[in-house]
Amino acid sequence: MKSLMLIFLLHVLLQIMRLPTSQCEAEILQPMDANLMEQTCKQTHFHDLCVSTLQSNGGISSSDVQGLAIIMVKVLQANATETLGHIYSLLQGNPKPGDQVKQALSSCADKYDAVLKADVSVAMEALTKGDYKFALTSANDAANEVASCEAGFSGNSPLTAMNTLVREISVVVSDMVELLLQ
Repeated sequence: MKSLMLIFLLHVLLQIMRLPTSQCEAEILQPMDANLMEQTCKQTHFHDLCVSTLQSNGGISSSDVQGLAIIMVKVLQANATETLGHIYSLLQGNPKPGDQVKQALSSCADKYDAVLKADVSVAMEALTKGDYKFALTSANDAANEVASCEAGFSGNSPLTAMNTLVREISVVVSDMVELLLQ
C-alpha cells in the first residue's frame, strides 16, 4: 500500500513539474516566430551565434523577445555549467601547488560559480518578472566575469574557446535585454 501511495505521489509531482509555472514559461511553449528571431538576432553583436543557438533549441520556442532572452539565459547556464565542470577536471589533473595555471583555474572556478549562482539566477528571475535593468546588469556581470577569467591566464588559457562562447552568449542576452528596455 505504501509503495502504491509513493508511486502516486511521484506521478503527481512529475505532472506538477511539467506545468508552466508562469506566463513567461507558458509563452515559451508557443511556436517560435522565425521572423522575430531573425529581427532580434540582427540587433545583437553575435547574430550567427544567436540564430544558431535559438534554432538548435527547436523544442523550446517563444513569441516575444523576453522569451528569446530567457532561452538564451538557459543556454548561458548550460554552457557556464559545462565550463565549470571542465575547470574542475583540469584542476584535478594539475595538482602542482603554486602553479600559475592552477591559480588561474581556481580563480576561474570562483568566477563561474558566481556566474551560475548570482548572475544567471538573477537574470532569469528579473526577466521573468519584467525587471529588465537587473537582467541587463546580471548579463553584463557574467560577460565581465568570464573575460576576467580569460585574462587571468595571460594568453595561455586552456579555456579560451569555452570562455569566448560563454562571454558571447552573455553579450547576446545583454543585447536582447537592451531591446526590452527600449
